[in-house]
Amino acid sequence: QLQACGGGLVQAGGSLRLSCAVSGRPFRSLDMGWFRQAPGKEREFASNISDNGFRKYHADSVKGRFTISRDNAKNTLYLQMNSLKPEDTAVYYCERYGPTGWGPRGQGTQVTVSS
Repeated sequence: QLQACGGGLVQAGGSLRLSCAVSGRPFRSLDMGWFRQAPGKEREFASNISDNGFRKYHADSVKGRFTISRDNAKNTLYLQMNSLKPEDTAVYYCERYGPTGWGPRGQGTQVTVSS
């Protein structure tokens, strides 16, 4: 199971830190990622991190503002979001990378950025 939390309402320029608790799988062996979906839009990739945390990738839309990290001892994935923009408004989900690709989608958390 994957359960994201930490979302909320924030003004533009503000910050939030999302967390995703992962259970049921050996977390330390999983590549993990954050995705988001705004109303009426397609699911969008944001960031991913390798199982050991050494390799990270951020989409151009969030690069320089978002930072993905993980704590394998706590089975938890994080997304630090700074300099938030109204266009970052979406439901954010964490997903694991498996034999068939990304998924399944866990419980998301709503992020709303006001202008």
